[in-house]
Amino acid sequence: MRQLGKTLMNPALSSEKSLKTLVENRTIYSLNTCELNLFETYEESHLVPLKFNDLVVTSMLRGKKVMHLFDDPAFDYLPGETVIVPSNVEMVIDFPEASIDNPTQCLALAIDHQKINDTLNFLNERYPKEENNFWQLNKNDYFFYNNTDMASTINKMIGVCMGTSLTKDALADLSLQELLILIIQSQTENALNFSSDTKVSQSLDHIVKYIRGRLSNRLTMKELTNEACMSEASFYRFFKRELGMSPIEFILKERIKHAKSLLKNTNLFVNQVCFEAGFEDCNYFIRVFKKFEGVTPKQYKMMLLHSVD
Repeated sequence: MRQLGKTLMNPALSSEKSLKTLVENRTIYSLNTCELNLFETYEESHLVPLKFNDLVVTSMLRGKKVMHLFDDPAFDYLPGETVIVPSNVEMVIDFPEASIDNPTQCLALAIDHQKINDTLNFLNERYPKEENNFWQLNKNDYFFYNNTDMASTINKMIGVCMGTSLTKDALADLSLQELLILIIQSQTENALNFSSDTKVSQSLDHIVKYIRGRLSNRLTMKELTNEACMSEASFYRFFKRELGMSPIEFILKERIKHAKSLLKNTNLFVNQVCFEAGFEDCNYFIRVFKKFEGVTPKQYKMMLLHSVD
């Protein structure tokens, strides 16, 4: 079952008279270091090619696409999801449900290559990683569900690019840097699911495995800092720098992920899931779960029961 995505702005659709085409009608907002493209499709279409000279961050706003990218299997592309595509890589897109009454709308934010390099240099100089690892943008890790921070930053970029402020280029530069850092941090978190990924700090990999192996227990900062052999302040800075969230935020996120897995078991009640996922209070568990997923654990369980894979 697909995770609920975080909401992005829905820019107004083009008026019928202004449409130049019914397939991938394009509106462009050009700035110094980026270009925001809004694409709208109003009729069923298949195998539509699209390519950019720069790396693009794309996010679905309305409707559904089917994406063919690299040599990977085609996948449904829905609102609440983001895909990054390297420069000069062709996307091939199907629009199986598009119509006048049900258009698709997608943004493609093309980012200047120098802006990406400047952001990586900034991170490597100001926040050097341990063990001779370097900050980098992994162009093979291209699919994301929008978390709250990423959705908020993309929304800022939409507002800046479509706005009329005299300082829009400066504002865009700041938001672009923030967006790139969030993507890189998300990729670091994704890489933790693959123990063979040598680009993940061994210290981070060890402490994440330690947390995941003890989610049902009460975890304290003292316990984690002892395990990491760091002071509490150093551990907090290290963790926040690597993953873009505090240790407590990461533990909550992992407990919710574990709870979602447990909720697939029809024999477990919500209060059982609460305690097995490491929460000590059911009311708190329900509040946190709804904050992350947009629905209560009971509603999520019912959605699982009625979903068709």
